Amino acid sequence: MRDVSSFHRRLRLSAAAVAALLTAGVGVAGTHAASAAAAGCQVTYTVTNQWPGGFGANVNITNLGDPVNGWKLTWSFSAGQTITQLWNGTYTQSGSQVTVTNVDYNAAIPSGGSTGFGFNGAFNGSNPVPASFALNGVTCTGGVTSSPSSSPTASPTASPTVSPTVSPSASPSPPSSRQPCDIYAAGGTPCVAAHSTTRALYANYNGSLYQVRRSSDNTTRDIGVLSPGGAANAAAQDSFCAGTTCLISKIYDQSGRGNHLTQAPPGGFSGPAAGGYDNLATATKAPTTVYGHKAYGVYVDPGVGYRNNATNGVAKGDQPEGMYAVFDGTHYNGGCCFDYGNAETNSRDNGNGTMEAIYFGNIKVWGYGTGNGPWVMADLENGLFSGVNPGYNANDPTVNYRYLTAIIKGEPNHWAIRAGNAQSGGLSTFYDGKRPNASGYNPMKKEGAIILGIGGDNSHGSAGTFYEGVMTSGYPTAATENEVQANIVAAGYK
Repeated sequence: MRDVSSFHRRLRLSAAAVAALLTAGVGVAGTHAASAAAAGCQVTYTVTNQWPGGFGANVNITNLGDPVNGWKLTWSFSAGQTITQLWNGTYTQSGSQVTVTNVDYNAAIPSGGSTGFGFNGAFNGSNPVPASFALNGVTCTGGVTSSPSSSPTASPTASPTVSPTVSPSASPSPPSSRQPCDIYAAGGTPCVAAHSTTRALYANYNGSLYQVRRSSDNTTRDIGVLSPGGAANAAAQDSFCAGTTCLISKIYDQSGRGNHLTQAPPGGFSGPAAGGYDNLATATKAPTTVYGHKAYGVYVDPGVGYRNNATNGVAKGDQPEGMYAVFDGTHYNGGCCFDYGNAETNSRDNGNGTMEAIYFGNIKVWGYGTGNGPWVMADLENGLFSGVNPGYNANDPTVNYRYLTAIIKGEPNHWAIRAGNAQSGGLSTFYDGKRPNASGYNPMKKEGAIILGIGGDNSHGSAGTFYEGVMTSGYPTAATENEVQANIVAAGYK
């Protein structure tokens, strides 16, 4: 399957240039436009991933005219595609014609500002980029003009390919002699849980990363690494799952403590699977590349969730801990709650301070930062915190890197948020200070379960993609985290 990174190039090109790229099989991103008096817009439509019969896409709208308060974006699919699920907006589809309308929190788009939404869709045969978009009835051309354009921008007609045709522009480094959990251990804050479907998180790890179960006969296969400390053996998954669908049935803990993640059980909310359990992730929906080798992430649709309520060594009460995760920064929604981290051991809401997990998404009900999101925040139960105060905190910015490193860490009356681009550069600190200015969070009452893709009470309305993450014993230093970030960048996610 095609490397997802090629679908994420944000292009601002003429239609002819886009068509030329598509014909060459280089990418599936289109930018469209034309306009009207005192109005103008630009739309970037990006196919984020694709699998047989289905695809995911992000749509970004830039307002080039006067401020907009309330919007509708319309377009027409040319090959019978249909939307099956959409977030950060509401939609209707009649035949090929699609209308997406804002939700309350993204209705306003200032001059020069942007907003966006994402969706999953179905197709049969080809999946061309839509030819033209209109914002509130004005065809988007990428500029402001005095009258509407009479002819829409031409559309590429080539279908996206599913095999890479271009090599990465830079060669990733080989596996390091010190991987993230080796770095944390050297810093005095060892990993107590280490999960990844893409690579080993210890330099000497030579065990299984995850398990897949195929639908044809319900048999399972453990997927390991190509070499100690190296990338996942995705070819083993491809061979085992050929001709059928596979689900990720278990994500192994590499720390040796047995903190594996499996299908989340029902709790405060029941899941959509048999017995009230959550769904398992389809094993092929998040292809990526690490160390130059194909790998797969964990693609979380609403209803998917993983959990371990009987862990070993994970922080409880007010004990110090750290955690990081690498996410797809362009796959998110406003549902509750795409989390990775520490949660309640009975899958229910046990009150303020009974969780400490990384949250990623753009829900605004309990807290938010600047821009339209998504934001990295801390889920501490009954609150998503972007800083010291409940609700809005100006220092927590919108972050949507294709590959995102997200960090939450906490100790008595002290916690922090850090994040960065998992493909380049260092980490930024968005908050570092006292526990939230609200009752119940100092001291903390963490319970020590581990969740992925859901909230502490098994809320399962979220979407996101997880590639790797760890939890530590003790509060890591910034220097340790900076070295971990350098290791992540060196892995060469593409």
